Formats: sequence, C-alpha cells, structure tokens
Amino acid sequence: MSQLVDSFGRKITYLRISITDRCNYRCIYCKPEEQFTFIPHEEILRYEEIIEIIQEAVNLGINKVRITGGEPLVRKGVVDFIKQLRKIKKLEDISLTTNGCFLAGYAEELKAAGLNRVNISLDSLQKNKYRKITRGGNLERVLKGIDSALKAGLLPIKINTVLIKGINDDEVEDFIRLTLERPLNIRFIELMPSGEKVTDNYKGKFISVLEIKESLVKKYSFNPINTSSGNGPAKYYEIEGGKGTIGFITALSQHFCQSCNRIRLTSDGKIRPCLFSNQEIDLKKAIREVGYTKNNQILRRIVIKEKIKMAVKLKPKGHKIKEWISNKISFKMSRIGG
Repeated sequence: MSQLVDSFGRKITYLRISITDRCNYRCIYCKPEEQFTFIPHEEILRYEEIIEIIQEAVNLGINKVRITGGEPLVRKGVVDFIKQLRKIKKLEDISLTTNGCFLAGYAEELKAAGLNRVNISLDSLQKNKYRKITRGGNLERVLKGIDSALKAGLLPIKINTVLIKGINDDEVEDFIRLTLERPLNIRFIELMPSGEKVTDNYKGKFISVLEIKESLVKKYSFNPINTSSGNGPAKYYEIEGGKGTIGFITALSQHFCQSCNRIRLTSDGKIRPCLFSNQEIDLKKAIREVGYTKNNQILRRIVIKEKIKMAVKLKPKGHKIKEWISNKISFKMSRIGG
C-alpha cells in the first residue's frame, strides 16, 4: 500500500524518470531549431543514483516507473540499467518512451532485460512530413522499430501522436486504420507549449482532441473500454472489428489532474511534483552532499525518502497551464521527460 498520499488525497504510485536530455531528433514542438544547450554530463544523474532513488521510492509505495528522455536509447548502458531495475522487488511495471529510431536494434534486449512495454512517439505516417516534424527523422526506422517491439512482446504498444493543426491533423484517419489492422494503441495528444520558442503562433496550431473525437464518432462506432493502466491520462475506445485501441489525451481542453498519481524525476536530479509547475525538489544535490561512503548509506536512504515525501506534499491540486500560456511562462520539456 502506498505511503505517498498528497495533500488532496491522491495516492502516488507512478514515477516518470528522465535519464537524459539528449535526443537525436529536434521536433518542432519540443526543441528550437537553433543551437540547444544540453545539461553538462556531470550534472546528469548516474545510473547508480537513479537505482538508489527508485529503490527508496518503491519502499514508499511506487510500483510503476517509466523511463524517458530526451531519447532514452541514446544513453549508453540503458539495457543493463533496465536489468538492475528489474531486480527491485515490488516494482511491478517498467516501461519506456522512445521516438522509435533505435528500437529495432534494442527491442529483444530490452524485453530480455525486463522491460514490460513501450510508448513510441509518431506524429506522421508520411515520410516527408515526418522528416519535417522531427527535423530529420527516418520514418522507416521507426516503423521497423514498431515491428520489432511487436515481435519482442513489448506490449501493449502505445503510439503517441501530437496533433498540430495544419500539419498532421489530416492524418487522423490514417492512424485510425492502424488500429483496425494491428494491435496498436494510438493516443491522440493535444499540443502543449514547451516555452522553448519552438512553435510560433501556438494558438493557431492547437487543436482539441475532443473536436477530433466528435468528428470520428460520425464515421466509426466507438466503444469505451477500461484498461489496466490505472489513473493514466487517456480515455480509450475500441472500433468494432479493430485489433487495437484509440485514446484521447486532453491535457488542455479537459485536464485529468484529479486522478493524477505521478511525480517526475528530471535528468539532472530534481523531483517535479507536476509537469506544469516550476516547483522542484533538488534531490541530486541533497544526496551528493551526504556522500557515497558505506557509512552514509542509511542517511542517504533517509534523505531520499524525505525529499520524495516533500515533493508529494507540494503536488498542486491542478495544473495552471492556461495561465502559463497567457503569461508565456517557460519550461524545458526535454529535461523533464514529458
């Protein structure tokens, strides 16, 4: 039973962990086209530190973790890292979010290491458009990655599609057809501002996925389904005769804060109670100040637990993303891990 309960009675059982801010893509809604300043290597949490943090988080009731980036598969040693995670007792679910570019070469190893499932970012099924959105991405490699993940059994596979008005919203039915033909879970996600000067005219490019859903129900018979994902943000549906599912994530038009069960650990060691809040607890600084001798192990465990509890108590009732948009408040999505 989770010992982590926030000030509003929500049980926190899910930790999202960014292991790097590096990425081989520079997607138009995530990173600016001009030179991007990465976090220095020495400021990134070491794998040993992450394992230590996760162990104490699990001791407090966390039972589900998701590995993110940047692009997590660009960091060396990620397979061995997953193996170490799998050794943590009471950690029920380990998943990973990837752009899919390197997945074909990693899928079997990741499954053998103990990874349960993957989320794959895919914003277009058209080669040239995909290259434009990702600024150089290779669609064929991603499609091969999806095939490899299916073959390896990294299930369920969730495909994350950020809808951008005038760019890829004309491909919605192409993605729908994927769920009819293959056991994939397509999730349409509303465009969120990252504050990196990446998408000019944000309001002109935002499209509510509720609008998309309303247009789809006129053509398809949607059946709502319950999933085992717990308090996840998506509402899922099946289309009669389809092999997969369709999900809608409405971070802006219809937020899901009342059921949020997660906190985040950034690649540079900050615990972030809410994605859309600049409140952070500097866990890396605290544990590095304690030091790494054998005599300090008990103190380190205490410090980690106390910082996690502190972060949970700071978790707000709901995000204020609309105020962020109007006041042009910025944050770096690539560092947080989405």
